[in-house]
Amino acid sequence: MFSECLKLARKRRGLSLRALSSAMGGIVSAQAIGKYERAEMMPSSTVAIALAKALEVPLSYLLSPSRVSLGHVEFRKLASTKAKDRAAVESEVLDRVDRYLQVEEILGLAITEQDGPDGVPYRINAVEDAEDVATSVRTAWNLGGGPIPDITELLEERGIKVFKWRLPGSVDGLSCRVHRIQGDDVPVVVCSTGKSFERQRFTIAHELGHLVLDIPPTVPAEKACQRFAGAFLAPGDELVREVGCRRLNFGFEELIEIKHIFGISAAALVMHMRNLGIITEATVRNIVSGIGRGWRTEEPRPLERTECPTRFRCLCLRALVEHAISVSKAAELLRLKVSEIEGIMAGTDALECR
Repeated sequence: MFSECLKLARKRRGLSLRALSSAMGGIVSAQAIGKYERAEMMPSSTVAIALAKALEVPLSYLLSPSRVSLGHVEFRKLASTKAKDRAAVESEVLDRVDRYLQVEEILGLAITEQDGPDGVPYRINAVEDAEDVATSVRTAWNLGGGPIPDITELLEERGIKVFKWRLPGSVDGLSCRVHRIQGDDVPVVVCSTGKSFERQRFTIAHELGHLVLDIPPTVPAEKACQRFAGAFLAPGDELVREVGCRRLNFGFEELIEIKHIFGISAAALVMHMRNLGIITEATVRNIVSGIGRGWRTEEPRPLERTECPTRFRCLCLRALVEHAISVSKAAELLRLKVSEIEGIMAGTDALECR
């Protein structure tokens, strides 16, 4: 409804009620906007158009019914996330999921169920149990023991909506379940693009952990999801085959080669090998103080690759080419100009990863 869409768009833009009123040239007061958001009154057509312009959204967006509401959100580094930034990110998630569901409904597609193993979410009683859950998920998804070529594509194939954009501050990622008015909840993973390729993969695996693990208050949730992510990206048996079951030390080039094989950050790889008992805590300290100095802030020799969520944009272009939507509707869904959509369809413009 109008009130919900207005509030969502305002928060996504990071505007207060007073700031939105100013952006509209003061043609309506902050108090009136608050009443619109609480559904206590409706704006005139002139005010509605001005609201849409100030918020940089189509008027049709404000007038369309909302399909979703946000469930519990797992923010990494929650304590450092400002309330304003959190509200903007949560609103962005809702908007992206809403547009995703729109195109699925237009094409008559059933929302893909999350294809997890029986018993998900898995209850764990210790941090170490998360590694067993990672093995169970890999088995259920028939992944074998080798590296995962594209974890973004993998999650999309399993019905998890994956979004990537630069998140505020030090937030690496988040996971949540978005409630639909009709139908099952939609699992969502968001990853910040402000990190290296390897760290993005680890973040996505970490957020998957939040979705599949049932973590009691007595177990540190972040540590459990870190263990899950390491085991999911680099299964213990496969890693042991690559490096051996016990090592006294590693050289720089060998660690770089191993991290490239599994697509995992160097720092995460070292901690994962410690968890598996391949190296001792003393060896970890030697690596961190030596060749690994600075790895936590800057990834050594990062892979020059990207993993882009593609399903949503492919569905939009499919709907357009099948005449299920107009060019203007495709532009609205993809947040592009009509001229950009026309260029993409003509092959003169490329659709960027977004």
